Amino acid sequence: MNTIKEQAYSATKEIIETGKLKKGQILVIGCSTSEVIGDTIGTNSSPDTAKAVFNGVYEAANEYGVFVAAQCCEHLNRAIIIEADAVPNSEFVNVVPQPKAGGSFATAAYNAFKNPIALEEIRADAGLDIGSTLIGMHLKRVAVPVRLKNNKIGNALVTAARVRPKFIGGERAHYNEDLM
Repeated sequence: MNTIKEQAYSATKEIIETGKLKKGQILVIGCSTSEVIGDTIGTNSSPDTAKAVFNGVYEAANEYGVFVAAQCCEHLNRAIIIEADAVPNSEFVNVVPQPKAGGSFATAAYNAFKNPIALEEIRADAGLDIGSTLIGMHLKRVAVPVRLKNNKIGNALVTAARVRPKFIGGERAHYNEDLM
């Protein structure tokens, strides 16, 4: 489990740095613990694996002041578990994830957060998809793939993305390089 935690920490740190996330921004994480332990997504939810992945993700995110948004599985329509402080005045829903209804990763996040709430959707600033969980619906409009050096957690492939503002104006327009 230490290796899984270290891999999760490294991948999280890498997307935060590569995506140039700032304090207070949101990183969405989708995680199939089944895939992490080498099984097919949705077949072998593992609370212990989820805790190891979550602890690595959360440690790195806290170092940068970035909020973690944990995507639930399809049984909760991929709802989001997040700290209430990250999204003040949001309209939240009433659900508590469980390993077989929401997923082990979202359950670990719910149990670790000080004041967890569930949202039906969010528009995050970057994301890690651990084991092909499809986090794209929870990213802002223009998502850019990020190729990670740390692209495996256990047996699961990790796909990453950051966001950027839309380009408008055509060929004569000039753009702020810092926002690309």
